[in-house]
Amino acid sequence: MAASVAQPRLLPSGDSAVTVEFSRDIDDAANGRVLALDRNLAAAQIAGVTETVPTYRSLLVHYDPVQIGFGALGEQLLTLAQRPDPAAARTRRWRIPVAYGGEHGIDLDDVAKALDATPDEIVRRHVAGDYRVAMIGFTPGWSYLSGLDKFLHMPRRQNPRVLTPAGTISIGGVQTGIQCIAGPSGWHLLGRTAVRTYQLHRDPIFLLEPGDTVSFTPVDAKTFAEQDRAAEAGEFVAELVAA
Repeated sequence: MAASVAQPRLLPSGDSAVTVEFSRDIDDAANGRVLALDRNLAAAQIAGVTETVPTYRSLLVHYDPVQIGFGALGEQLLTLAQRPDPAAARTRRWRIPVAYGGEHGIDLDDVAKALDATPDEIVRRHVAGDYRVAMIGFTPGWSYLSGLDKFLHMPRRQNPRVLTPAGTISIGGVQTGIQCIAGPSGWHLLGRTAVRTYQLHRDPIFLLEPGDTVSFTPVDAKTFAEQDRAAEAGEFVAELVAA
């Protein structure tokens, strides 16, 4: 029998939700446990559970207190938290094209200066990364990726932008991310991808899922434009290299 692992903390979140906290830090091991619990909870189909929201380090579980109480739900969550991830062996790997620098990555030069490097080195290090989708959030399809090279860790912008382009590939703190739709951001913009991680009238609507792995490959501006037209028509553009 496998040894048990440390129990997470159960934190009441109002009168109809509970946060299952596995760590207080950004941590891949904790995130793996979050995703495992999310999938095991979905499979368990506990009456009264209405929605789950997985994050880097915790799982928010919404429930109907008329159907199930905090104590009873908490006991089942702690039991499920000890189970392995049923999807751990089914990791999908995506290769995502990115046009770095220039009009598509307006912060690349500034990032290079701040880190005492060349733009080419920043791109090389970013492309070399093996990233994991830790969570989806903030806006539809916004994919938070762990695994950023420590050399590229840097504080977010002091003055966030009100609007950044759809498809932006950026870095902030210890993370990199894929921004699907246009919106505000305080991260540093390295490039853009034509890949739509969220497209309302496509099947599937969300391309990436927590637990997927991602690598980036550089493309030129002409290729980006061609891929952007294809993606607008509903093509994935991203390459699924393993499933």
